Amino acid sequence: MDIISCLGPAGSYSEYAAKRFLNGKGRIVLCRNFAETVDALLSGETDSAVIPIENSIRGGVLQNLDLLERSDVFAVEELVLPIDHRLAVKAGAELSEIKRVYSHEQAIGQCAEFLRTRLPNAQCIFTSSTAESLSKIDDTSAGIVGAHVRAEGITLSEENIADEKKNFTRFLRLVRRSGECRRSGMIFLCAVLKHKPGSLYQLLRIFADHGKNLTRIESRPIRDVFGEYRFFIELEADLADEKVGRMLEEASGYCAQFKILGAYR
Repeated sequence: MDIISCLGPAGSYSEYAAKRFLNGKGRIVLCRNFAETVDALLSGETDSAVIPIENSIRGGVLQNLDLLERSDVFAVEELVLPIDHRLAVKAGAELSEIKRVYSHEQAIGQCAEFLRTRLPNAQCIFTSSTAESLSKIDDTSAGIVGAHVRAEGITLSEENIADEKKNFTRFLRLVRRSGECRRSGMIFLCAVLKHKPGSLYQLLRIFADHGKNLTRIESRPIRDVFGEYRFFIELEADLADEKVGRMLEEASGYCAQFKILGAYR
């Protein structure tokens, strides 16, 4: 039986993604934060872990990009979920009575226009997950949760309150790293480039020369090193292909640091 860790509490989008990965089989361990989610995997408490890595509106989930880079884990599967945010209030409550709105920072950011126009005087308070906001709801407090959430005494708005209705979040399923050389449609990697002119161009040129399509590139500042950046790159390639292996070896030669983070789909 596969055991999978994810951010809780019950009702979080991460739990929803974990259920999709398990497809009715296995058990879910709910964690207090993303670091604990990965720690459960690394300690052997779980067989895999699920974290959100990117949102179609807000971009990369920055803390998880950093977590993925510095942890000894490997992404083996991805899942893209539509995000449908609903305002959760105590049954019978009126919008005019709401003074506080609780939810995850990403969810509040994705519903900024609704909050600005419909609840202009409400204070927005961040929680560790959308589902955690359920525990904060009272006569004058609301939460933002997924449309899949059900809780006794709580009413969800009939409409999706997100600014952009076509909103998706990508989740990765992680396992403990063990020298993977697996068949894949996608490779996810990160690189720190040598500090000299043309280094990014040289790296991207290698992928172009081998006919590999990049589906994502994002930069993140390196902690404790001001002005230096780490690039997160996804490309369409098979990690088990010997030619791809040689390409990646060539690419690593242009980098100060180079790490394969996952191979999936």
